[in-house]
Amino acid sequence: MSAGRGGHVPPAIPIRACPSPNHGERRAGPLDMIVLHYTGMPDADQALAWLCAEQSEVSAHYFVFEDGRIVQMVEEDRRAWHAGTASWAGESDINSRSIGIEIANFGHEGALPPFPDAQIDALIGLCQDITGRHAIPAHRLLAHSDVAPGRKRDPGEAFAWARLAGEGIGHWIEPEPICGGRFLAPGDEGEPVAALQALLALYGYGLEISGVFDDQTGHVVAAFQRHFRPEKVDGIADTSTLVTLHRLLAALP
Repeated sequence: MSAGRGGHVPPAIPIRACPSPNHGERRAGPLDMIVLHYTGMPDADQALAWLCAEQSEVSAHYFVFEDGRIVQMVEEDRRAWHAGTASWAGESDINSRSIGIEIANFGHEGALPPFPDAQIDALIGLCQDITGRHAIPAHRLLAHSDVAPGRKRDPGEAFAWARLAGEGIGHWIEPEPICGGRFLAPGDEGEPVAALQALLALYGYGLEISGVFDDQTGHVVAAFQRHFRPEKVDGIADTSTLVTLHRLLAALP
């Protein structure tokens, strides 16, 4: 049976309800983001139980199992507690402006197991439905690591961003091949670093434009790589990273 979501519920997406008590009123709007997470636990049922337990003080709107089953924990018009301390494009209350989706996957602690095709297929259908009903821009489909760089790594560099984009979900370009050349790294200072920080902030990352390649800059560069240049995640802004960033910005609406 499909769970109610305060709006259109397409019959093609069977969604079971497993209500979580962990939610509240949305404090700001509009609802214009989707944030993807992995559970980071070895057992999906235990992860779902934790998200639905009052003592956990965490939740998300949806949970996608490895076999493609989808569970709704929080109604879309409510503020789920999934992003924590986070920011994007100058907004700090990400929970109030987003739909949170937990994807069952052990994550980095489990050596980044692959996301099964059935799970990604179900996620694509769910995201297509959500973005269609809420008119969420493609570039506002985000990783937890995008909105909380340095603190979070999910859904990780093994996630199928390119496959989602092929189905019209998310903002993506083919990353520039890694080829060496000029790079910016921790300890660097000056206008090139300030320009890098400004471009990352323009895309949406929470980053002070200081002209100093500090720890936070490294965290943001790594988060960008994890999403958009996943072949190598090292927090160093090499030519591949810089060119990919420029091309993503150029491809924004």
